[in-house]
Amino acid sequence: MTISFKKIRIAAVLLALTSFQPLSAQYVPSEDNLQARQEFEADRFGIFLHWGIYSMFAQGEWYLNTGNLNRDEYAKAASGFYPILFDAHAWAKAFKDAGAKYVTITSRHHDGFSMFHTAESPYNIVDATPFKRDVIGELAEACREEGLRFHVYYSTLDWTRDDYPMGRTGLNTGKTGPGDFAHYLQFMKNQVRELLTNYPNIEGLWFDGNWDHDSDSVAFDWHMPEFYRHIHSIKPRCLVGNNHHEAVIEGEDFQMFERDLPGENTTGWADNQVVSKLPLEMCQTMNGMWGYKVADQNYKSSEKLIELLTRSASKGSNLLLNIGPQPNGELPAAALSRLKEMGQWLRQYGETIYGTQAGPTGDQPWGVSTQKGNSIFLHVFDAEAQTIETDCPKKPHAVVDFISGHKLAYTFNKKARRLTVRLPQATTPYQRVITLTVK
Repeated sequence: MTISFKKIRIAAVLLALTSFQPLSAQYVPSEDNLQARQEFEADRFGIFLHWGIYSMFAQGEWYLNTGNLNRDEYAKAASGFYPILFDAHAWAKAFKDAGAKYVTITSRHHDGFSMFHTAESPYNIVDATPFKRDVIGELAEACREEGLRFHVYYSTLDWTRDDYPMGRTGLNTGKTGPGDFAHYLQFMKNQVRELLTNYPNIEGLWFDGNWDHDSDSVAFDWHMPEFYRHIHSIKPRCLVGNNHHEAVIEGEDFQMFERDLPGENTTGWADNQVVSKLPLEMCQTMNGMWGYKVADQNYKSSEKLIELLTRSASKGSNLLLNIGPQPNGELPAAALSRLKEMGQWLRQYGETIYGTQAGPTGDQPWGVSTQKGNSIFLHVFDAEAQTIETDCPKKPHAVVDFISGHKLAYTFNKKARRLTVRLPQATTPYQRVITLTVK
């Protein structure tokens, strides 16, 4: 066989172009995306909503899996889903009054049911239920009117579709076949395009489910960089995050931590989750479950939720606080009462949370700290403490009670660089906040 030099030169050029392709494909966030990251990082407090037809069973969002239900029998619940008391504007107002700056709601959970009108499957709230209203669309508009940023959760796994390759969950739902991930990936791309196109104020996508294949004998290729490029080609500003419990993947714009503060691993899920320099977000439930469970009334107190918000901010992280709406469309009364109390606290102390960075003290026996510019805020959780000590690189210009502005007595050990502050008397069950002004 004879090969011309011309063909060799062409082949060499093609090889060179192929070799440089990964560099050209490397994700570079747009200026608009970088601005969105800064805004997101300053928000510090968001509301998470897990809502779907699973709320009708009142057993949590995993009931199709934990109940070992057949997917076809489970799907019959859609024909009875009629959340007559759903009021998107009332929800958005409650979130705004609570001091939240953004909302993230499940657009499609692991059960495969879409809470928005989609052309990709009739298994959605408009086509498969008598309610026939687009929950995502209504809440997106209500959040826009209240000045709240709007994000959506989207499951990358599916317990009902045959084209999704079987992972380690959803084993007894009646799925058949080996799956066709290329087809399933295109389905996800199409649905994400619908979300970003039909609801233009969506500013973030919160993915969940990649861990379903973390036990495969051969590493599963989710094609996430490709998926993320697809998203950013539609909307460069859109923030992408994924609850995969691993180090961040190229194309992600923020990093999330499930039921854990960044750098902690109380769940055992974060063995490989190194804290990145991206904006951070930890998500936690108000009670136990994410989705509505009638028996789960183990709600955290308002005091503990405010402490969690503060601890999250002290790590340089947002708190995404979850509520599981009821099947009738109402938010649980216990959740609303806690939102109200959090809002009251944030109206007084929001300056010490919004727009802050991680404080310099780290975790202390008495509490934590946040920082904004030349102001360091010491958040004292210990109601019995009369004095506190902390490292301080140099003598502060002023030490005052945040609320009253009254100067507080303190001593500074220049050699040890230790600050001791005499605290004001605790007058509420919540934390006391001390402001240090440094130069």
